[in-house]
Amino acid sequence: MIARLSKAMNEKEKGFTLIELLVVIIIIGILAAIAIPVFMNQRQKAVDSSVKSDLRTLATQIEDYWVDNQGYPATLGGDAAAGYTIDGDAVATSEGNTFVYTDNGQSYTIVGTNPNGDQAVAGITYDSAAGGLQQP
Repeated sequence: MIARLSKAMNEKEKGFTLIELLVVIIIIGILAAIAIPVFMNQRQKAVDSSVKSDLRTLATQIEDYWVDNQGYPATLGGDAAAGYTIDGDAVATSEGNTFVYTDNGQSYTIVGTNPNGDQAVAGITYDSAAGGLQQP
């Protein structure tokens, strides 16, 4: 009897049952449902970081302009597609980032946005009078 059971177990085909495969697929689906939103949020934060970096670069160029001319430029030249210029000096910015510069006489503000970022609606503000980047 034991020999017959042993022989039957040895001859039995090996493999996964349909239930085992379904359980694995469900587990993978749950992990994907958790991971994908986290990944998308990280992409938005990366875009916001590029806007902040470009704001700091623009502010540095504007401060350089002030050192040379004892005043802030009236406007930023160019646009997001062609690139921004300050007194003829090109300022490289990341693709998709747009900036609105306002000269307030003794200070300036720059509002940067990117439609793919987390702060796409309100934008990220650099205010020279307040000391730099402003937290939204």
